[in-house]
Amino acid sequence: MTDHINSSNSSPSPLSTNPFEADKFHDECGVFGVFNTAEASTHAVLGLHSLQHRGQEAAGIVSHHEGQFFSHKSLGHVADNFNTQPVISSLPGNSAIGHVRYSTSGGAGLRNVQPLFADLASGGFAVAHNGNLTNALTLRKHLVDKGAIFQSTSDSEVIIHLVATSTYMNLQDKFIDAMRRIEGAFAFVALAEDCLIGARDPLGVRPLVLGRLHDDAYIFASETCALDIIGADFIRDVEPGEVVTITQDGVQSVKPFPVSQPRPCIFEHVYFSRPDSLTNGTSVYKVRKNIGKELAKECKLNADLVVPVPDSGVPAAIGYAQEAGIPFELGIIRNHYVGRTFIEPSDTIRHLGVKLKHNANRGELDGKIVVLVDDSIVRGTTSLKIVDMVRQAGAKEVHMYIASPPTTDPCFYGVDTPSKGELLASKMSVDEMADHIGVDSLKFISIDGLYRAVGEPKRINKSPQYCDACFSGEYPTPLTDNNASDDDKQFSLLTDNR
Repeated sequence: MTDHINSSNSSPSPLSTNPFEADKFHDECGVFGVFNTAEASTHAVLGLHSLQHRGQEAAGIVSHHEGQFFSHKSLGHVADNFNTQPVISSLPGNSAIGHVRYSTSGGAGLRNVQPLFADLASGGFAVAHNGNLTNALTLRKHLVDKGAIFQSTSDSEVIIHLVATSTYMNLQDKFIDAMRRIEGAFAFVALAEDCLIGARDPLGVRPLVLGRLHDDAYIFASETCALDIIGADFIRDVEPGEVVTITQDGVQSVKPFPVSQPRPCIFEHVYFSRPDSLTNGTSVYKVRKNIGKELAKECKLNADLVVPVPDSGVPAAIGYAQEAGIPFELGIIRNHYVGRTFIEPSDTIRHLGVKLKHNANRGELDGKIVVLVDDSIVRGTTSLKIVDMVRQAGAKEVHMYIASPPTTDPCFYGVDTPSKGELLASKMSVDEMADHIGVDSLKFISIDGLYRAVGEPKRINKSPQYCDACFSGEYPTPLTDNNASDDDKQFSLLTDNR
């Protein structure tokens, strides 16, 4: 039967992005795949819902049923766009893949929403990608010179063209051939008529796990929390450089790349992953508490209260309070119903700043020496507003302790980060940062302290156990596009880097 895709694309324009979320790193997507189970699309919706924190701009699902592929893609949240029976019914079949996405500036639009689909000579093929290809612009230029026609500005579309033009015979070999030509970080789930493929880059920068729903139904997901929501069992992490293919005959694994030292993203432990997930086999919540404990060992203070900046600072603040013997209190209360701004961010609303999302708990803060614990400082704009709010609530002293080292360098591996010049730590010393955001003192966990928190004795400087480029500036792969000539950079606006 000839493959084709019935696309049901919802296309309302998203509301303006919440400007008060702009001072955080955003992991730009999460992926999910399910094979050989009834109501595959329903499982995909639930899985994507649990991965919503990884991408809140758009969501999409492609399913397969009796030789046909079906698609629904929407701007906005999963719950807003996959919440009716007609939508679920439009995605029939026993296998499906899905994607949630956070776009960078210039990369928004329905045409960039994943999964991407193409009719290849070998049949229908859909792919969803977490990560960023650091040579995508270079490959894209080469492919266009050869006659390829691109339909999006997403670097993920490069994969489809590489698979389509590979001279290998079967799909798995074509996919591996394509992977050998790309650089950077990636976790893929791909769907064809008779198989589901999960693959991870040779360094394992981006996460991907394998789960089982029942004896012959398997799941791929960015995090284990997506397995929990559908009652699937966690089997293991997909290993760095591994390609796992699932068919009716079972699970096949190949490792087509030379063995290298894995470098998973350490910021998954700090911020990206949900605290109830396992990352690299370790509880994210436990690691974040350990970070707080290490921070307390390194940075002691005689304070009255430890207060987290919600919600990402909560586990580290608990660990700090326990280790330091200082009371933990919710001195800042988060409004969970803000999401995107419900009104246009005029100058008046911008002046309100962080109060739309957070409010000081004056009864706990008034007259107290307070340690604020947060996961990171990016531009410093939110930190400045939080500190000012706590002072206005009557705090006697405000000290800010950060559960990661200073963020000095941008990420090129699938994280929406400001340019180096916009990162506060890249242009100021710690003392200057403290003066800028208005705290009595500012402390960051050391890089070795962070490594101890994730279970390593210390960072091995010549060959780090994790990708920590945002703290060290040591990138584990070539940055081909970043080093391209200005003419090549003008070739295409590849701004949709997940």
